[in-house]
Amino acid sequence: MDHKKLTHQVTSFAFGTAFSRMLGYIRDMLVAHTFGAGLFADAFYAAYRIPNLLRRILGEGSLSAAFIPVFSESIHKKSKEETQYFLNVLFTALLLILAILTILGIIFAPQIVKLIAYGFSSDAEKISITIYLTRIMFPFLFFICLAALALGILNTLGSFFVPAIAPASLSISEIVFILALAPALSPEDRIKGLAISVTIGGLGQLLVQLPKIKRLGWKLNFNLNLNHPDLKKVGILILPAMIGLSVDQINAFVNTICASFLQQGSITALYYSNRLMQLPLAIFGIAMASASLPSMSKAVAQNDIPVLKNTYNFSTKFVLFILIPSAAGLMTIGLPIIRVLFERGRFDALASSMTNSALFYYSLGLPAYALAKISANAFYSFQNTKTPVKVASVAMILNAILCILLMRHMGVGGLALATAVSSWFNVFVLGYLLQRKLKIIDFNQNILILGKIIIASSVMGSVCYWIAFVLFVNNIFLGMTLSIAGGIVIYFTLAAILKIEERKYIWDVIKQKYGKQ
Repeated sequence: MDHKKLTHQVTSFAFGTAFSRMLGYIRDMLVAHTFGAGLFADAFYAAYRIPNLLRRILGEGSLSAAFIPVFSESIHKKSKEETQYFLNVLFTALLLILAILTILGIIFAPQIVKLIAYGFSSDAEKISITIYLTRIMFPFLFFICLAALALGILNTLGSFFVPAIAPASLSISEIVFILALAPALSPEDRIKGLAISVTIGGLGQLLVQLPKIKRLGWKLNFNLNLNHPDLKKVGILILPAMIGLSVDQINAFVNTICASFLQQGSITALYYSNRLMQLPLAIFGIAMASASLPSMSKAVAQNDIPVLKNTYNFSTKFVLFILIPSAAGLMTIGLPIIRVLFERGRFDALASSMTNSALFYYSLGLPAYALAKISANAFYSFQNTKTPVKVASVAMILNAILCILLMRHMGVGGLALATAVSSWFNVFVLGYLLQRKLKIIDFNQNILILGKIIIASSVMGSVCYWIAFVLFVNNIFLGMTLSIAGGIVIYFTLAAILKIEERKYIWDVIKQKYGKQ
């Protein structure tokens, strides 16, 4: 595939995601100011984790992995009428399954909460609120998984901006509630209202994407046919993909259970640290994973393996080029970022320290989270979801063992470190299996580029630390701002000196975006 075209798709996804994430951080700052890191915040994030985990497993993770290769194959090998019929059948089946799951989730919320937050059992008030919030937010799963289907359709058709910006509806819904309605409510009613705004935001994420699907000449209608061959194919692929692509979310689920046994505020610290780490991951790592899956699936459908290998290698190098310096930045100036964004109201210095501990160790695995998705995509493009799930299952067991071993001595930092280590294990095993199957990795070129990136990132991180903690130690906001800006300039300057080619594709897209040829 043309590297410029792939980079353009990634950039479109990145711009939309950046806007959505910025709104998300504004939302998080408002939630942190309103609820801090106490009882209501812990209950809300524990309850939110449940439908959000299922969304990752059933929706954006496994559904995209199973659906996009089949949809791409149908587009290239069948008529539009046949493909449209398949879409209608899949939409109808998904609608029925999600309705059943939502109803069951509401009914069995007490049992689910006791499983995911077992440590809350000693606090009757906390577990009662968590159960109530879980019931309010379970319909979020229904809407957000349908939105994930819309995302898969648009990505396969080459549209990335609208699906990337759609999640902003969730942040807008919560922000409007906190600013307009929350001040007039009691603390308990505020947290309930926030949960309602989450469900409304999920509906908005679906509705935003439907007009774009229609403009591209497709639609989603009701048509029940459980015997459709492509529906069965998606069904077979989606079962192992539920674990294979969502290993990071399942690890987060395990972390939440373990964190419920730690001091109060631990679950909230994990949430906010994960949110910060997710910014570069979503803007660039997930963007590349989302763009590479349709590209690799198309290459397999057309039996063009050289294009598949080219796409895979470019995707991995691009991710390393962006996420290694991002990890270095978060590890060195994570505390000032946390203090500027969240330390106000009931979110105090202790909450910042806990959050920074988790962020530091989460960041060690930042490149791995994206590389694992790209490597899994290579298998999914062949409609092979069994291999990634086997590797992911071992990685999850490793994560659970490390969580238990490390949490006693390192607290929330140990939980984050366990996630990072298990994610790198996942990457190395998937890479080994891909290499054995396809000889897909160009080791000589990748190792050379990796060495250059590490050198540039190390220098950048050192300068960022000096700016934030030495030069502007008494002005947190200015130190954070200048260290981020200075770090970006230094990194790209060093990338040019070291002749790291990936910087050129980003610069070409920026020039094209603003009309500078």
